[in-house]
Amino acid sequence: MSELGQKILGMQPLNTVIREHQLFPRRSLGQNFIFDINLTRKIARSAKPLDSGTVIEIGAGPGGLTRALLIEGASQVIAVEKDKRAIQILRELEQIAKPRLKVVCADALELSLVELGKEPIQVVANLPFNIATNLIFKWLESTPPLSAITIMIQKEVANRLCAQPGSSAYGRLTLMVNLLAETEFLFDVPANAFVPRPKVVSSMVQVLPRKKPLFKTNKSALQKVLTTAFNQRRKMLRSSFKMFGGGKLLEKAGINPEERPENLTLEAFCTLANLIETNRF
Repeated sequence: MSELGQKILGMQPLNTVIREHQLFPRRSLGQNFIFDINLTRKIARSAKPLDSGTVIEIGAGPGGLTRALLIEGASQVIAVEKDKRAIQILRELEQIAKPRLKVVCADALELSLVELGKEPIQVVANLPFNIATNLIFKWLESTPPLSAITIMIQKEVANRLCAQPGSSAYGRLTLMVNLLAETEFLFDVPANAFVPRPKVVSSMVQVLPRKKPLFKTNKSALQKVLTTAFNQRRKMLRSSFKMFGGGKLLEKAGINPEERPENLTLEAFCTLANLIETNRF
């Protein structure tokens, strides 16, 4: 382990630091802290290689995962946090870890990540549940693409991101993300790992942005098709797409009109979107 890693392990425990700074988690910010350094190091190791490029940590809070990323060898960490109460704690860690750590006080929804550090840029984060999907789609639109997005999110959302055709979790989120990225479910994180304890289980997921969409399609048209299909997911497709020509459209796309949306592939939905957009049916 590096000299910096040894220094960080010798720092005051995170729960002591939080108590001294009276940094109590705020529900409005979706804050749930992890004090177990073994768990945060496991999370850090689940990211892509840390020893090159830039790791951007979103919602760094008091720095539990920040410490772990540095201990595990991250060459450059940019810790982004909007809660000004946590910034002082992060600044203290920044003084120890310079130049490998830079602290940015900002709202992640307003940041362009590709402007923060050198490539390859990856995100590692424990995301607030209420803004997780908005952030994922924002990051998938980054140019140039991020190298990886390794995130902790609500298990229900993780299941939807990584769902396969035919499952109850398979839907609009699955397909729109799959158009732009590959996804991999990593592991669950139990509720008792957090302070305060949330009511749900969390999961680690890795999202690998594609250099270009998997299929050529108009994203707005695809969104429209997916909304039409999954708003009535138990109906047969000929019924769901009646307003677009129903059986005629599906026949042109080579899709069984008695099929249900949860059984269709992304390619099939893109075919439907392209036909509807160009009125070729």
